[in-house]
Amino acid sequence: MNISLRKTALLLVALASAWEARGENLTRFAFEKAEMGLPFHITLYAADETVARQSADAAFERIAQLNGVLSDYDSGSELSRLSLSSGQGKAVPVSPDLWRVLECSQALAEKTDGAFDVTVGPLVNTWRRARRKQELPGAELLAEMRSRVGFKNMRLDAALHTVELLKPEMRLDLGAIAKGYAVDEALSVLRRRGIPIALVGGSGDMAAGDPPPDQPGWRIEVAALDLPGAPAAQILFLKNRAIATSGDVFQRLEIGGVRYSHIVDPHTGLGLTDHSLVTIVASNCITADSLATAVSVLGPDRGLKLIEETPDAAAHLVRKPAEKIEFLESSRWKRE
Repeated sequence: MNISLRKTALLLVALASAWEARGENLTRFAFEKAEMGLPFHITLYAADETVARQSADAAFERIAQLNGVLSDYDSGSELSRLSLSSGQGKAVPVSPDLWRVLECSQALAEKTDGAFDVTVGPLVNTWRRARRKQELPGAELLAEMRSRVGFKNMRLDAALHTVELLKPEMRLDLGAIAKGYAVDEALSVLRRRGIPIALVGGSGDMAAGDPPPDQPGWRIEVAALDLPGAPAAQILFLKNRAIATSGDVFQRLEIGGVRYSHIVDPHTGLGLTDHSLVTIVASNCITADSLATAVSVLGPDRGLKLIEETPDAAAHLVRKPAEKIEFLESSRWKRE
């Protein structure tokens, strides 16, 4: 071994020993804060409470910043202002964060032929009102809302980072991807502050950093379908991976014995009725979050094909479209 290689090897050993010694003094801390209209949780290991709290606060601050960019509820957000430009024939410059999310959204929309589509806002708003009123929207209203939806009506200019919404009354909804991006960004903040052992979660979306001391990974319970006879919850141990779950367990509308999900099929304008839970594990949460919705809309056959074509992604599906409960997994799920 030459001198430079020997020095490098000794340095790596020294760093590893320092980390092990440091790891013996790490303490687990947990924090929670409401952001983006839901509770976000951060669990991390740090040398002391001051470092832990300052790091968690910085991560929460990043999530709050992203809410001001990506929220469709906040009329003053960058996303809402972009929606108001629809049909005006102008391309709007957008921030790096909004560009990143819209670029990922359009790529998945192309790949799924619009099963994933962030221009679905008019239909999502229609179903929000339907759940509040406990009545189905009329056919004419759905047809009108569908006319405002379509990912091909959103034009992105990669050179200028501008976005143009071609039709009037378009409304963007990033509910199927924004949380995943925010979770990823919060974990990145923690890593930059020297906190690699962390877990960030927002609702059903979670991103795991390095594993806790003496553990194979962060213990994650995969949600079970809320029906008798459904498969029991599974336990995963994740490290440097992300997981997201989409389904109708918590948000739905039941009318005439039919259970409609809050997840809307952009092609039909209707909430899904297959009573499903889709869990995705991927290398980052923006991917897991968006794929969970895409697979929900595509259904098991096309959805699992998409997962098999997506590097480093795995899927777990439980659904009851009729009388029989179906349980499906992608080929890479077992390794998770």
